[in-house]
Amino acid sequence: MSTFDFIIVGTTPHLPIPKTKPHLTHLTGGPSGSALAAGLAQSTAKPRVLLLEAGDNNEDRSLRVDGQRWLTFQNQSMNWGYKTTPQTDCGNREIDYSRGRCMGGSSAINFGVYSVGARDDYQEWARIVDDEAFAWANIQRRLKELETFHGEIPEGVDRKYADPQMADHGREGPLHVGYAREWEKDLTELLDVFEQAGFPLNPDHNSGNPIGMSVLINSAYQGLRSTAGDLVKEKLEHLTIVTGAPVQRVLLEGKRAVGVESNGQKYYATKEVILSAGALNDPRILMHSGIGPAAQLQQYNIPVVQDVPAVGQGLRDHCFVPMVNTRTETSTDRKAFYGDKVAMDAAQKQWQTDGTGPWAKFACELGIGWFKLTEQLTSSPEFKALPADEQKYLLQETVPHYEIITHFPVHWFIPEFPSEALNYSCLLVFLFNAQTRGEVTLQSSDPDAPLSFNPRFLAHPFDRRLAIEALRDSFRIAKHESYTKDNVAELAMPKGESDEDLLEYWRQNISSSWHMTGTVKMGKKGDVDAVVDQDFRVTGIENLRVADMAVVPVLVNAHVQAVAYVTGATCAEKLVREYNLA
Repeated sequence: MSTFDFIIVGTTPHLPIPKTKPHLTHLTGGPSGSALAAGLAQSTAKPRVLLLEAGDNNEDRSLRVDGQRWLTFQNQSMNWGYKTTPQTDCGNREIDYSRGRCMGGSSAINFGVYSVGARDDYQEWARIVDDEAFAWANIQRRLKELETFHGEIPEGVDRKYADPQMADHGREGPLHVGYAREWEKDLTELLDVFEQAGFPLNPDHNSGNPIGMSVLINSAYQGLRSTAGDLVKEKLEHLTIVTGAPVQRVLLEGKRAVGVESNGQKYYATKEVILSAGALNDPRILMHSGIGPAAQLQQYNIPVVQDVPAVGQGLRDHCFVPMVNTRTETSTDRKAFYGDKVAMDAAQKQWQTDGTGPWAKFACELGIGWFKLTEQLTSSPEFKALPADEQKYLLQETVPHYEIITHFPVHWFIPEFPSEALNYSCLLVFLFNAQTRGEVTLQSSDPDAPLSFNPRFLAHPFDRRLAIEALRDSFRIAKHESYTKDNVAELAMPKGESDEDLLEYWRQNISSSWHMTGTVKMGKKGDVDAVVDQDFRVTGIENLRVADMAVVPVLVNAHVQAVAYVTGATCAEKLVREYNLA
């Protein structure tokens, strides 16, 4: 029971789980670890695979209500509750840095946006690491293997809003993704306003080209959210999953990984140990194993096995701000539902019966669009100061510079939201391709203590210029007369349109998108900012790999759960080939 061929370390906590928690159950870690575990365990050779998951065993179906996906992260038993350090360029605020503590890892508490990003993101990844395994054609093939896509839209809705081609999607994968069966009445009306304001419609944001305004593809089907647990929900004979098992360190013999330690229990791997604990926690395990920046390790009396200065560096993330207006009584049905507890309780019973009703409608289908700011940015000194490779990448056809989401249920996120204002419209504006690099660093010799998380939001001059121009460009919709005619009052808007007013609005209202990436960065041999090579192997250590968002060298222009899944699947494919498991 303690020796396996492969050990995969899933979501990792900042405090030990009590020993009274369930121990040996058929559950899973996050998207990367689950895709990796499934890929190995399902290979022809059927190696013995152990997946260690720090979080709890919670199979409550009611935690997967589609319309309540915006609430699960507020459940303290499902969230590690991380915060950033005070952000110097954001009013010294500590910003929420939620991570999932449960079946499915963060896929169980995320907001259900299933976007794959731009094909040029993956071409850039392949260029950086010099490996075509990460090019779009290979990534898209794996994405299609992961999903069963449901492209049906409500009867009577024009196909101009959503018209995906099945050649770009999968039919037999474990993840069920697609469109909600019912849409709020003002969704297509708002998409029409986007079109009037000069934003082109895009019938499928997951085709490899996200540019334009789309209808959201969700990680949900028939009112039920999909999570990483779906990849291993059918029992796999050679996959053992242990929950309540936070990993403190990798066991090393010299510079070879032979296993891991979890709460005093030692597990051994005859072939490989693979960390898939996420961008905030992979560095913690590495550093407490003696692999990382020597000065940090020595500061906390951790013996240095391998000095790898880049461990914990390079943190990247997306961020966003909301714009909220109350609306006329006839423009939306939200108040009649969200303002009536009896209606919400009845809807819960209906959902429990057959997965239908208002909880499978409200905030289940969103408008989502990615847009370019080419002219505004290329003329700016901030853009001209960027390295040539970065400028070239930002100008690629499918690479966006910012994003807008509609129909976000912001009343759950604003304390004491006035009940009389529940008829509202919320637009979220996301910043993409920020140039800031943050870090995660040790702050304790205790291997169960969290690291210190500092994304340094808005620290780079280009990011500040991009934030200003993105918000200004979004006014094309937010201040279009076809939109404003239904506004009653402003609840959250910049006070003006000057650079100073727009930047100040970001500083006071910025939130993380929880897309932490790049702290164990992948690169070519000899790259000073790389920790792993293109085969996911850790520098200087045998039989140790990292496979999750921590290694991804591009901050993909997406809500990154799909990227996490395909990263795990890519690592599995490489291991299957290397060890002749097929």
